[in-house]
Amino acid sequence: MSNLRCQTLFSGTRDEEVFYLTSTRIELRGVEALELMRATMDEVFVGDAIAVRRITAYLQAMSRIIQELTGLLLGVKEGCDPDVFYRDIRPWFRGEDSDPGKRLWTFEGLEDHPELEKPTELSGPSAGQSPLIHALDIFLGVDHYSNLPSATEKGFLARMQTYMSRHHRNFLHHLSVNPRPLRTLVSTASNSALLEAYNAALQSLKKFRDAHMVIVTLYIVLPAKRARVAALQVDKEQDRAQLQGTGGTDLVNFLKGVRDRTADAHIHPAKQNMEL
Repeated sequence: MSNLRCQTLFSGTRDEEVFYLTSTRIELRGVEALELMRATMDEVFVGDAIAVRRITAYLQAMSRIIQELTGLLLGVKEGCDPDVFYRDIRPWFRGEDSDPGKRLWTFEGLEDHPELEKPTELSGPSAGQSPLIHALDIFLGVDHYSNLPSATEKGFLARMQTYMSRHHRNFLHHLSVNPRPLRTLVSTASNSALLEAYNAALQSLKKFRDAHMVIVTLYIVLPAKRARVAALQVDKEQDRAQLQGTGGTDLVNFLKGVRDRTADAHIHPAKQNMEL
């Protein structure tokens, strides 16, 4: 993963390259997590004592991988300056729905092809478009067994899947319709080691989201505040737009909601065998 370079950059800065490669390394390291998901689903189908022991080991490995993903995420601080990111890089990420000026995109030449429809879904690049993170949520049951996301949050996550490749979307669908979800086995197996491994994986994912909040604060929230101080006076609408995610969300509240739902998915020993 150290032998990676970006061939095309908007700003030409090393900071921009570090930012992109951070996401790339997270996706590459996550390949092993996907393999663990596949192996776990096979064992859940069997469901005997040997399968439970194997799933426990897979979940322990999953927790370690998520911890490594957290380290990779925080590693962006080593080469990407927050002010450079906010001032020179992030403006290039604005989609039509996150542009402070509410400007519409113009597609040159589209009028010459009346058979083609103008795109109506034009969000900027977002971490919500990562199939790996969606897969972790679905696999661990975060979306279905914690406090359900709001309609806005649920709609956003579904919308971000349209930016993924077809094969990635199919994999997520395959995970979501699995007739024997992992969490069901954990909650009914009466196995303390399995429960501990499952909760540890959830805790690692929650810490990953804590780290994401740290990065968002460092790279967006604090630079936005500094920009307001420098400008002395910013109208409320512009102020609100500065803290909007590139996918068009209310950035801070959205991330807090996702993080809190991850924590809510934790299974307490006393509630084992109580979930359907």
